Amino acid sequence: MAFSDQLLNRATAGLVAVIIGFASSIALIYQVVITLGGTPDLVASWILMLGLVMGTTSIGLSYYYKVPVLIAWSTTGAALLISSAQGYNLNEAVGAFMFAALLVFLSGITGWFEKIMNRIPSELACAMLAGVLVTFGIDVFNFMNDMPLVIGLMVLVYFVGKRFFARFAMLSVLIVGVLLAWQFGHVDTSALQWKMSHFTYIAPSFNLQACISIGLPLYIVTMTSQNLPGIAVLKAHNYKAPISASLNVTGLVNVLCAPFGAYSINLAAITAAICMSDEADKNPDKRYWASIAGGVFYILMALCAATLVGLVASLPQALILALAGIALFGTIANSLQQALTGSQYTEAAIVTFLVTASDLTMFSVGSAFWGIIAGVCTVMITRKG
Repeated sequence: MAFSDQLLNRATAGLVAVIIGFASSIALIYQVVITLGGTPDLVASWILMLGLVMGTTSIGLSYYYKVPVLIAWSTTGAALLISSAQGYNLNEAVGAFMFAALLVFLSGITGWFEKIMNRIPSELACAMLAGVLVTFGIDVFNFMNDMPLVIGLMVLVYFVGKRFFARFAMLSVLIVGVLLAWQFGHVDTSALQWKMSHFTYIAPSFNLQACISIGLPLYIVTMTSQNLPGIAVLKAHNYKAPISASLNVTGLVNVLCAPFGAYSINLAAITAAICMSDEADKNPDKRYWASIAGGVFYILMALCAATLVGLVASLPQALILALAGIALFGTIANSLQQALTGSQYTEAAIVTFLVTASDLTMFSVGSAFWGIIAGVCTVMITRKG
């Protein structure tokens, strides 16, 4: 493969991962800020800081460990904040963000989280990853109800691309999807305007009730619904995950940058899987360059945060989520194959997959955590000898 082709594949994987990461949940960030009494300008400020932080940490960790580590904001954390942060002001919320980040840092320093993860069979990690991602694959076809021609042609281009021009399959899907959405009037650019973003400092106020009501749940969902699947993605692709180091870096950076809008950052799972796919690079040892490319695109998008908020809002949500699902077809297939083929943990893996793919939520903790718990319990019950 020519170097230029490799470079394009890595850059495309990084770009697609970042676009999906931004576009699929930027509305949640917007709602969090508004819930806390902020303004659209403050939303842009938060996106600016989050993008810079995610970009620099993704580049640094990926380059140092030569592993495709992609950092993302906590999507489940943002969803949690929309409800749990009501009744608190921005200063109290920032104090709670710093408290949650400190707990993440301590988890990395003590190493307890890494010790637990290293004892979980890789088959269960693969099954959990498949369970997390399968909904995105199914949604590709669910969204055909809204945009049948656009998404149908995107799927067709993907499989034709895999057959005839595999290196450029996802880039082709991205281009075709956006052009078709534009052609059929699904893109609304009326509110787009160029605008510079700037940092806004919010002094933290440490309120015990806010730390318990906001910070503690934010820590739990970030670890169980974000970092846990993020580590599972790395393990499923046979990478030695720098677990404690990632928690140390993200936790410490999060503490320092929370007053500027970095409410919670963590290991990416869904978007990171795109950077670990065969489309990113045929050589697994070189796929970390896709995550580095993703980090560069994070920074570029951060510098255009105010305009980006409007640009993302102009694209139909169905298009963005369909793009995510198509990009993950290969990862879903590979994860299921590794989880279920010739393994002594087949039953435990299928339990993990089904629980994770469900809508199970207990004690405000999502199904990814309970999937692993169910799988481990199944192993313990069915183990012979």
